[in-house]
Amino acid sequence: RDVQGSGALSAQQIGQYLSAEASAAARVQVVQAQVQSQQLRLQQTRLLAPDDGVISMRQATVGSVVAPGTELFRMVRQRRLEWRADVTSEELSQIKVGMPVIVFPASLPKGAPGLHGTVRVIGPTVDPQARTAVVFVDLPKNLNDEPPVRAGMFASGQFHLGDTQGLTLPQESVVMRDGFSYVFKVGENQRVVQTKVNIGRRVGARIEVLSGVAANDNIVESGAGFLTNDDLVAVVATTQSK
Repeated sequence: RDVQGSGALSAQQIGQYLSAEASAAARVQVVQAQVQSQQLRLQQTRLLAPDDGVISMRQATVGSVVAPGTELFRMVRQRRLEWRADVTSEELSQIKVGMPVIVFPASLPKGAPGLHGTVRVIGPTVDPQARTAVVFVDLPKNLNDEPPVRAGMFASGQFHLGDTQGLTLPQESVVMRDGFSYVFKVGENQRVVQTKVNIGRRVGARIEVLSGVAANDNIVESGAGFLTNDDLVAVVATTQSK
């Protein structure tokens, strides 16, 4: 361009040089556009997880073209696991958010202590077929290795509904007759009186008695099923081993 007006170069040569410059600039723009296109494709091939965790399932394969909305990976966020308990409609009213729960995964050995969890949320609906609702119980974190707990594993659990005091008797002391529960109180003359009682929960070999007896009553324990009202019995002192 400096010598264009001096006559040192012909107009044809000057035109060739200017055309070569424009062609080179066009090729540079094409290459720059290709670089931008490849960078855009690279950004679209990066999958960023919304949180820390561990990948539990992978559907994506290298080089595949997927439709929008297709599930590619499944992740356990922050390595958190939860127990989804099926609870009947009758029991649902006794469960509250924040209630402690002991969960026994199928992988735990028999007799091993369970995992301590907490009720996070109660499902808003009830299954119309099974008439059960799902209760979500959060388990402690970092349980994927010790003890061995995995997503999808069967488990059972116990909800801690609270502590109450009650009067209990051995199962042998309660006799069922005519559809009612009876016990035999021992009087001062060592004769028994058949007494109707209302029973509650059963825990092991003990039965909760809601009404009909007091804590200081003497109740027949052995052979109650063979007694009738006003029978004479012998009171034998026994020692219990701890």
